Amino acid sequence: MDYEEVDYEEYEKKCDKIREDNEKYLIIFENDLESKGLSRKTINSHVSNADFYINAFLLYYDPVPMKNGYDYIDSFLGNYFIRKCMWSTPGTIKTTAASIKRFYKCMLDKGEIYQSDYDELCEIIKSDMEEWQDTCRRFNDLSEENPFAPFFDE
Repeated sequence: MDYEEVDYEEYEKKCDKIREDNEKYLIIFENDLESKGLSRKTINSHVSNADFYINAFLLYYDPVPMKNGYDYIDSFLGNYFIRKCMWSTPGTIKTTAASIKRFYKCMLDKGEIYQSDYDELCEIIKSDMEEWQDTCRRFNDLSEENPFAPFFDE
């Protein structure tokens, strides 16, 4: 068996375990939103945004558990989401950030993450939101230079 196959198999095993854990977290989150009396449409939107973050983005490069996801929010909303998601707009950045923040607040309330990690997530979102939205606006405006051009040949 060659080295790359073993690494890929190990990566997949780790991702499968994380996805299994994430499914439980998403159920907890959905139940929490339901208990607050939110509409089904709002619940679905928040759960979908959180699901995309923890099951697509956090597993894209390396298998990152949800508990460590607070540390990757800038890479997600300030880069990946803008470049890879056709639906990215300054508005969807804000609503996606709100969903992720709400998800991590639920995880904090359920004892799944530390207060300091939640505080860091909130601080990053607060301090970087305007920059992410401006970068997204420029990326989506064909008359503007691609803000990622020095780093990516797109």
